[in-house]
Amino acid sequence: MHKIHRRAYFLIFIVSPASLFAQGPTDEEIDEIVVTGQFIEETIPLEISRYGSRVEIITAEQIRALGTNDIAETLQMLVPGLFIAPKNGPFDYFFGSIQGSRSEDILWLVDGVRITNRLYNGTTPLDTIPAHMVERIEVLMGGQGIFYGTQSVGGVINVVTRAFSKELEGAVGVSMHSNDGYNVNLSIGDSVGKHQYVIYGSKDDADGFQPFSDNDYQPSSTDRNRSYDVQTVGAKYAYNASNQSRVVFSYQYTDNQVDFARPQATATAFNAREEDIAILKWDFVPNDSISTLVKGYYHKWDSHFTRIDNDLANPGQTITISDEEFWGYEDYGLNAILRYQSSGGMQYVFGLDSQKFSGRDEVLLIADQKETVNAVFIQVRTEEIFENTLFAVGARLNSRSDASNATVWNITGKHNFNGTGFYLRGNIGTSFRLPDAWQLFGNDPCCTQGNPALEAEESFNINLGIGGEAENVAGGLVWELVGFRRSVDNLIGSANGVRINTSNEVKISGGEVTVQAVLNPSLSASFSVVITDAKGPSGEQVPNLPEETVKLNLQYASTAQPIGGVLGISYAGDVYSDVGGFFATGENVEHGNYTVVNLSGYYDFGQSDRFRLGIRLENALDEDFATSVRTANTDAGVPYLYNNLGVPRTWHVSMRYQF
Repeated sequence: MHKIHRRAYFLIFIVSPASLFAQGPTDEEIDEIVVTGQFIEETIPLEISRYGSRVEIITAEQIRALGTNDIAETLQMLVPGLFIAPKNGPFDYFFGSIQGSRSEDILWLVDGVRITNRLYNGTTPLDTIPAHMVERIEVLMGGQGIFYGTQSVGGVINVVTRAFSKELEGAVGVSMHSNDGYNVNLSIGDSVGKHQYVIYGSKDDADGFQPFSDNDYQPSSTDRNRSYDVQTVGAKYAYNASNQSRVVFSYQYTDNQVDFARPQATATAFNAREEDIAILKWDFVPNDSISTLVKGYYHKWDSHFTRIDNDLANPGQTITISDEEFWGYEDYGLNAILRYQSSGGMQYVFGLDSQKFSGRDEVLLIADQKETVNAVFIQVRTEEIFENTLFAVGARLNSRSDASNATVWNITGKHNFNGTGFYLRGNIGTSFRLPDAWQLFGNDPCCTQGNPALEAEESFNINLGIGGEAENVAGGLVWELVGFRRSVDNLIGSANGVRINTSNEVKISGGEVTVQAVLNPSLSASFSVVITDAKGPSGEQVPNLPEETVKLNLQYASTAQPIGGVLGISYAGDVYSDVGGFFATGENVEHGNYTVVNLSGYYDFGQSDRFRLGIRLENALDEDFATSVRTANTDAGVPYLYNNLGVPRTWHVSMRYQF
């Protein structure tokens, strides 16, 4: 078992106030907590946090209190310092940023398995992941290339599905919202002797809202609401041979249809998707000094695109542009980790990682692409060299089938100023990101063209933070001031409608302030401000990175009554969209400067408060805002710009029964 000292534990509790209210820890419990999970994958985020990286954890109870069905909105409201802008509402693509990173710099995982789209790094994968399947979400900030490899430049977001239980428990829920939509979900878990299982499922269906303004729609477009139908089922099984050995198999299947909204000529346009994620892993802990993990996975993501346009030359007739054209990929691999704790206080982590990928796109004319990446990595940790200091250094060698080898390294550390409540931490290292298939081979006339000669981006990252605790302020306060800087060589951008590697080094820098506090036994708050300076060679901010992000989150859970609620406020400053050479001078389009306010409340009732009635008001101020700007042609063939709009004011009502 691994002891987590008070400072790391206290930070996690402030991030997860629902747990604090439920547990009511005593002073003795705050001084030191013992994490009973001894298996490697369960402890990696806490270990990374202890050794100097910032980690935020969102719990299932926080998600239930917020009342969201969509993970993108959950992250948008609950994670300090994380920017998320869903393109046209739930289960859609979105732009995201962690401390100055781009969407394609964030690596997405489900239960530790990569689900980031290898055809399109920027095609974020949350349109097939509903929130009701989530046990917790782990957000690891800063470069994490040692353990996770390519694309974890800005951070890693790991969605952990429903946990096993020692006795029968489960839940069933239903909800409806004013965009003509509903959700139903259920989960059940139990154990029988050495066997444990979890089964879960959900369905989200909505006609949706109008994603473009009336002025941006052309008369030829008759499909004016963006709809979605997302169905997910999953199962997990564990065999606990002993306290030292456990085998887990999990499988998740998603079948969905999500509209691809377009403002011109569209009679219908949608992606029909199927996704399979299968994981088999074995944890073995022979003694207190050695822990091992072997994990194999298979991930298949198939999408069929259909687009039927209205025929401008023959009113009332339609033209089939794409008829279930395929784009998708298969991704499978094997991962092995060994952690050794020496008698001298040193800890060593060794790993092997092998990933194989194949994918193609009939829509953008990308032929079948194959890639194999093999890697070895090592990290050495110690608490013994300097007093009150935790220190780790690691390196990873990546061998790629279609390019030269790449080595990344990372140094992290955290120094606790004994007795003061202050700490200093740092994360310094290198990262790399391969161009995706779209950037290499994309051939869609609507968009920036691909370039097969693109090279991988390489970056040097510095992330430094100073923070502290004040247990004598209200119920407890945690604060941190962060500075970050990233120098990127070969940054992938665009010029004259074609993808290019910029010749000049691009520097991304900024700062973040985060304050989290328990104001009283019923009320907690978090506040964060991120300022990012990410000027490209043209002098403009890198596309899709807000210059400022501000978040305020208040969570209320009454200690006297079975009621609670959440107020979430998210502000995005100036953001720029790449409009693919729309202007002859090549500039991007500025938008942003919007504030989204969400309100939610719940009431628990019935025997043991097993029922929960929830009410939520999304975008309470009915802010009319653009999440991005894109180009289209008028019915007369003239290019113009249009705004992708965020969700308008929407009412949600839900009921949940837990047993």
